[in-house]
Amino acid sequence: MDKVIDIEDRIPTLREKRRRRTNFKFTVLIFLFFITLFLLLYFQSPFSDIKKINISGAELVDNEEYINYSGLQTGDSMWGFREGEVEKSIKEQHWVKDVQVKRKWLTTVEIKVDEWQKVAYISKDNVFYPMLENGDVFKEPSTMEPIDAPLFLQFEDEKLRKRLLKELAKLDTTVLALISQINATPSSADPYSITLYMNDGYEVRAEITTLAKKLNYYPSIVAQIENTGDFEKGIIDIEVGSYYRSYNDEYTQLNLNFEEVEAESEGQEVLVDEEETITQ
Repeated sequence: MDKVIDIEDRIPTLREKRRRRTNFKFTVLIFLFFITLFLLLYFQSPFSDIKKINISGAELVDNEEYINYSGLQTGDSMWGFREGEVEKSIKEQHWVKDVQVKRKWLTTVEIKVDEWQKVAYISKDNVFYPMLENGDVFKEPSTMEPIDAPLFLQFEDEKLRKRLLKELAKLDTTVLALISQINATPSSADPYSITLYMNDGYEVRAEITTLAKKLNYYPSIVAQIENTGDFEKGIIDIEVGSYYRSYNDEYTQLNLNFEEVEAESEGQEVLVDEEETITQ
């Protein structure tokens, strides 16, 4: 037979549960009240202002330039801007590859910039302009002699120039640092022919379309040449295959060819003189 519990015995238990529930609701309301009060005071106080803007990754322009592009200033509200809009504003600059804007702590904004790599310079009116891996010429000129990237000469064809810049961007940084100057040397047979002058004294004749694929082996090619013992610096041709000829052999051959042409020219002049003599 089931035991019957009198309702009066249960009243203290019900009262205790109701009291606990009421206390919990009151505690939650008090907590929400203080949180709301704190937020109101925070947003109305200087503690919600931007105290610092950190820029990282800037090389082509000063940090202050990026702060200007962002539209942010110290003293602005930390919550008065949208990160995506600031990123969009900075990314409109043609030399910016990517950008990330984040709020850090309660008073700092971090802007991380990823710029297009500077891979060469081009000279115009004795002023050096950096060229970027995306093919653009950076608008701000540099009056300093370029020492950290090769110099382009005789590259008036913009399409050809952009094709070469993309190839240079694929090179190992150690190989890129070895290039001092690049000249466009196109011919009717090969419009993509170029000549590279290296910082270590070699000259490389190459083709734009296969430059990165072949020139990345440059250090091992030079090592093989210099391991032969009595070597001379000279010309490395990687246009079609890969072969080497010393400057001495190259220019001796050129001198011989020049002498042959000169001799032929002199011979023609002699014949002309004889004809003139006969005519007289």
